[in-house]
Amino acid sequence: MFPEYDVIVVGAGHAGCEAAAAAANMGSKTLLVTMNMQTIAQMSCNPAMGGIAKGQIIREIDAMGGYSGIVTDHTMIQFRMLNRSKGPAMWSPRAQSDRMLFSAKWREMLEQTPNLDFYQDMVKGLLVKDKRVCGVITGLGHEIKGKAVVLTNGTFLNGVIHIGEKQFGGGRVAEKAASGITEQLVELGFESDRLKTGTPPRIDGRSLDYSKMEIQNGDEEIIGFSFTDTPKLNPKQQRCCWITYTNTKVHDILKTGFDRSPMFTGRIDGVGPRYCPSIEDKINRFAERDRHQLFVEPEGWNTVEIYVNGFSTSLPEEVQYEALRNVPGFENARMFRPGYAIEYDYFPPTQLKHTLETKLIDNLFFAGQINGTTGYEEAACQGLMAGINAHLKVQEKDGLVLQRSEAYIGVLIDDLISKGTEEPYRMFTSRAEYRTLLRQDNADARLTPISYKLGLASEERMERVTQKNENVANIIAILKSTVFKPEDINPFLKHINSSEIVEKQKADKILLRPSVELQDLAQAVPALGEALKKYNKEEIEQAAIQVKYQTYIEKEREIVARMSEMENLVIPENFDYTKISSLGNEAREKLSKVKPRTLGQATRISGINPSDIQILMVYMGR
Repeated sequence: MFPEYDVIVVGAGHAGCEAAAAAANMGSKTLLVTMNMQTIAQMSCNPAMGGIAKGQIIREIDAMGGYSGIVTDHTMIQFRMLNRSKGPAMWSPRAQSDRMLFSAKWREMLEQTPNLDFYQDMVKGLLVKDKRVCGVITGLGHEIKGKAVVLTNGTFLNGVIHIGEKQFGGGRVAEKAASGITEQLVELGFESDRLKTGTPPRIDGRSLDYSKMEIQNGDEEIIGFSFTDTPKLNPKQQRCCWITYTNTKVHDILKTGFDRSPMFTGRIDGVGPRYCPSIEDKINRFAERDRHQLFVEPEGWNTVEIYVNGFSTSLPEEVQYEALRNVPGFENARMFRPGYAIEYDYFPPTQLKHTLETKLIDNLFFAGQINGTTGYEEAACQGLMAGINAHLKVQEKDGLVLQRSEAYIGVLIDDLISKGTEEPYRMFTSRAEYRTLLRQDNADARLTPISYKLGLASEERMERVTQKNENVANIIAILKSTVFKPEDINPFLKHINSSEIVEKQKADKILLRPSVELQDLAQAVPALGEALKKYNKEEIEQAAIQVKYQTYIEKEREIVARMSEMENLVIPENFDYTKISSLGNEAREKLSKVKPRTLGQATRISGINPSDIQILMVYMGR
């Protein structure tokens, strides 16, 4: 019934969709198996993509030839660039999407992808022979042969949903859990554990009084996520969001349900996401705060369904309902469905190689929440890398590993594999030590050459990046050669309350002043404006960033160059740490478990100190 596939992807969430698209676009005969064809790329939680550090990841996925950025641009209902008041390393794009359109667009793009087949069924086990995966077994009893398998099971592995004292099996509300895979993997020698995540109640928007809330409009300029020519939303047509707050009365009502909360009664063993806690968790952990912010977000263009961001909960329905009705604007709220918590299996990611292939079973890859991450963006980028590496493995080529200095994707995967995680892992800008280099605006320049070599980025995309780089270099050259006389520039400097100049000064020096923006400068000095007229806004912004932050960028590049020496020192795969008696017990244990690929990775394992690294260097003849 089925041919033999190159790559089989299990699960069609954000990780699975990107994995299937990447493998298929690189030329692998790919099968995407999912329990429900109607929920492909479903936004199970909030209807939004991007945000702090997550927006950078979506732009990186796009530069690598993934689909998430394109789909988001096609389906957004609001766009905001977060952290504009800070330096460009912190700017992070975020979009509200139409939930239904998002899923439909993803399915449309996947269906138009050559080499990609679909099958609706539950995968209940793997075909494994001589420590190599060779296919999957479905719930209907089909054995489907595949040279590589990517598992992206999300929250479905033995998923249990909790609402107050009620609990029932499921991977999402009204969708059954997947069983069999965890048990088989544990039998094969894998370590598994439990995590938890949650979601807020959904509300009928017609029952809310928005006049009691703060309005939150989108940006006047919509940059979007994809570096391709995707259609951009008209800023005037954006849907607005709102902000409201809990209060002490809401907190008191919620507390009445704590004795029936699965979180506090011990029915949930799994650890929840630290940076997206439930409302009961927030009240418990931050007892000194008398209010918490809630974001009231529409689910789409043509629906009245509202997502209450910040009110994730697993308390009994009646407690949720009563508490919500005491939030300003929610006095007459009607609930579409209550919030719930979900507990699921994951596999500590230290069991993986940097390619996301498992160490125990050849050609088996894990991506997404199965690795202990939380968030669509984190899942999607792992899926992309797993799909790329599954294809490369089948073709007997070297795997692709992005370095920490190349991409947030590289930071995320290295963190997971080197440090592991005992709580749902979320990306932040603070996790990246080279964030001045890893900006959202230069993701195309950083990663398109890599995706072009892989065959994911088209010739046209590569040419665009090359042209953009040339234009940015030309703009910087113009700034370095343009000289301002005091009489030409001083009126502008006076206007912005910046100190006036007494002798000629070059444009790039003036631009170093914090209050000076290049576009304002070009308007104030017509000759400069004329010289920059043929360049687009994106190129001008990129050039300005490079001039303003040149010192910081160069410092980071120097650090990267120094650190790359360590990253290039490869540790043999079968290196026996137990024989190094001068290493402490903890170091031997940690190194033997993680099996770092390079000396650089070894430095990032928690519990490994500089003296351990020195000892390793001696043993490696350095």
